[in-house]
Amino acid sequence: MKSTVETLSPTRVRLAIEVPFVELEPSLKKAYREIGSQVQVPGFRRGKVPTAVIDQRVGRGTVLNEAVQDAIPDNILAAVREHDLKTLGRPEVEITEFNDGDSLNFTAEVDVRPEITIPDATTIEVTVDELQIDESEIDEQVKNLRERFATLKTVERAAAEGDYVQIDLNATVDGEDVPGGQASNISHEVGSKQLLPGLDEAVVGLAAGDDTTFTTQLVGGDFAGRDAEVAVTVRTVKEKELPELNDEFAQMASEFDTIEELRGDLRARVTQGKQVEQIYAARDKALAELVEAADVPAPEGIVREEVASRKQAMVDQLERIGASLEEYLAAEEKTEEQIDAELTEAATEGVKVQLVLDTLADAEDVQVSDDEFGHEIVHRAQRAGMAPQQYYDQLVRSGAAAAIFGDVRRGKALAAVMERIKIKDSAGNEVTLDALRAANEAEHNHEH
Repeated sequence: MKSTVETLSPTRVRLAIEVPFVELEPSLKKAYREIGSQVQVPGFRRGKVPTAVIDQRVGRGTVLNEAVQDAIPDNILAAVREHDLKTLGRPEVEITEFNDGDSLNFTAEVDVRPEITIPDATTIEVTVDELQIDESEIDEQVKNLRERFATLKTVERAAAEGDYVQIDLNATVDGEDVPGGQASNISHEVGSKQLLPGLDEAVVGLAAGDDTTFTTQLVGGDFAGRDAEVAVTVRTVKEKELPELNDEFAQMASEFDTIEELRGDLRARVTQGKQVEQIYAARDKALAELVEAADVPAPEGIVREEVASRKQAMVDQLERIGASLEEYLAAEEKTEEQIDAELTEAATEGVKVQLVLDTLADAEDVQVSDDEFGHEIVHRAQRAGMAPQQYYDQLVRSGAAAAIFGDVRRGKALAAVMERIKIKDSAGNEVTLDALRAANEAEHNHEH
């Protein structure tokens, strides 16, 4: 095999590859074997069909085509190694010349990692917003905690918003029962709009034993789009009782003895959450500065693939909630071109960040241990609600395991950068990574 490389841009090359016919022999034999095992010819056992008969039955051209398709990837790989290229994504192949018995000539255009000069991270300074915590945020946390410890008490009065009612429902269309439109003794929070449209308004003012009817439009089933008459009977009315905010509540709802200690703990949690957000904001700014300073070009092919995959993910997500891209565009008042432009901008930035971090990881010789890789797999499997081994097997089948390995490696390179940059808030105070370390430590302990 002979190959030459031509640079098309800082991020793309074209390989011209020539493979002598004799080097195609192994692929040709393999093609005859595979096709021979699939054709049935009377008088020959499957897999024992002579090549001349295959040529006659299937055509020599078909066999040659199969052999060429088999040989191309290996020859591209050999050329990439020979020229020491750091390729990205899939190559675009074009066969320029090939006749039976002659050498195979083809070109392969592929994106490559550009040469990037990374600035010294210690010279990067970023400013983030000052941390501000309002007492109302702590009140909100206390309120949520109280809600969790609320009790329901039966009352002898008409239902009001915020009460819980036990109800029976029966839906009919033109006097005919709606399939699945009957339910008895279900619990419903008045005003939550969780069940049928119109139910909340109908139930307000009804006491235990009262009933009424209301009209609602059905969204699913045989009668979709039709108006249904719904009879509702209230069995019981319960009001929500929130526990009093005192030291007893603190002891019941937490490991603290006093309400002040509980509030202090909630304040510390809110503070830590905001500190972590602050660090993430600093990380995004630092990455943007690194990308700009390194003047990273984005490989077009990789950006195109990334845009296609992001768009597909968007369409899949919309389909899951029963919507289409057209409906989404109408709701957002955007054209498909605008969405494509937004996705291209985001993908371009994402690809540039990956290239910078890969270059950094190489420069720092960042290694990923089996333990670190395993930890990430467990973490992602939990998020996907799958068993780690099952999740990993699926990754290997889809060929995505290497991408996750790359993510972990880039994450380590980014952590090294974050240790070196200077972060200040808008008031001039130094921001440390302590909150992030504490959060990571807590998560790690939680998983083990």
